[in-house]
Amino acid sequence: MNKIIIRFTVALNRINNEGKTSISCRITYLKKRSQFSTGLFINPKHWKGKYQKAEPPNDETEFINSQLSLIKSKINKAFLMLQIQESSFTVFDIYTLYKGKKSVKEYNTIEYFEIYLIKLKRLIGKGIKEVTWNKFYYVKNNVKSFIKHKYKTNDLPLKKLNLQFLEELDYYLKVEKAQKQITINKSIQRFRKSVKVAIAEGFLEKDPFMLYSSKRVKLEVVFLTTKELANLEKHQFAQIRLQKVKDWFVFSCYTGLAYDEISKLQKKHISKGFDGKLWIEMKREKTQKNFAIPLLPKAKELIDKYADDSCELLFSISSNQLYNSYLKEIATIVGIDKRLTTHTARKTFASTVLLYNDVPMEIVSELLGHSSMAITQAHYGKVVQKKVSSEIMKLSKKLNNKG
Repeated sequence: MNKIIIRFTVALNRINNEGKTSISCRITYLKKRSQFSTGLFINPKHWKGKYQKAEPPNDETEFINSQLSLIKSKINKAFLMLQIQESSFTVFDIYTLYKGKKSVKEYNTIEYFEIYLIKLKRLIGKGIKEVTWNKFYYVKNNVKSFIKHKYKTNDLPLKKLNLQFLEELDYYLKVEKAQKQITINKSIQRFRKSVKVAIAEGFLEKDPFMLYSSKRVKLEVVFLTTKELANLEKHQFAQIRLQKVKDWFVFSCYTGLAYDEISKLQKKHISKGFDGKLWIEMKREKTQKNFAIPLLPKAKELIDKYADDSCELLFSISSNQLYNSYLKEIATIVGIDKRLTTHTARKTFASTVLLYNDVPMEIVSELLGHSSMAITQAHYGKVVQKKVSSEIMKLSKKLNNKG
């Protein structure tokens, strides 16, 4: 067990007008020292350093000895309290607690991230979903493996974090973990949240990543063209499992619903709106916000096709893993050279179904449940440009023909 050493010393080269010198206290712990003045003064001839006390016995030396004993007792008490309360502490923490001030613990990076995860877990069902917590936990493990890889240790003090740390973490995730830049950006964003909480709680004086900016990612929106969507709709599969998955995918193309939302869609979510038309009204799985989408004819046909009076759910959808596996098979059979997922369907809804039919960007943003127009524009701005280009080309041909 690490021991604490408390020594009192006098400054023989600093004698005041009364012929006395100050008594200092020096605390040594883990080979580190903290020294401070006791506020006591003594004739240097009366100080016995070897025995750590003042002599000869008289009222003055007895007072000094009792005060020094009290100081030592308080320091030992502070040391004992820190041993009980903290997993690790410094000589400065001992002095700080002795002075009656709250000690600021120096956390390690993974140590604090795990504390942050414990707090975050309490919010599951009260603000975040378990799947969100799992993503933070996954990031923690990646940061931990990076620290082990780079620094050959299991953890790193928070105070040693700097801009280079994130740059090297980015490189590690890209090279060693083969992650795409968009995934890396998300991981670093989640890691930085724990660091920002550490700053807010006073465990870091300033943001070590203040000057960091995420690497730019080229956004590529993959969606089905009008022709591809039409071909998919027309194709009839002999296998029932493929026909069902195709229909669910097409339904998503005309509603923009994600997999979780389609799998939980119930009859109660379909209701007449202010305009007398049918609308889908439910909570967005990702954000837990209410949203409403008008039910387009193609989507209504599929609801009618699978309606079952004995079941509240509209679709008996397969697991996400099987769903994506069947979509891959469907794409091959139909001849679509694109990866089909519910994300593809959602983007098809925004692009081919809405924007290509002149639905304004702000309405698309609303129907997709984006938190701001900037997100929609970032993803679908080029889609609008293509639409404008296509229309201008048609106009140019008309004008040339007239000429």
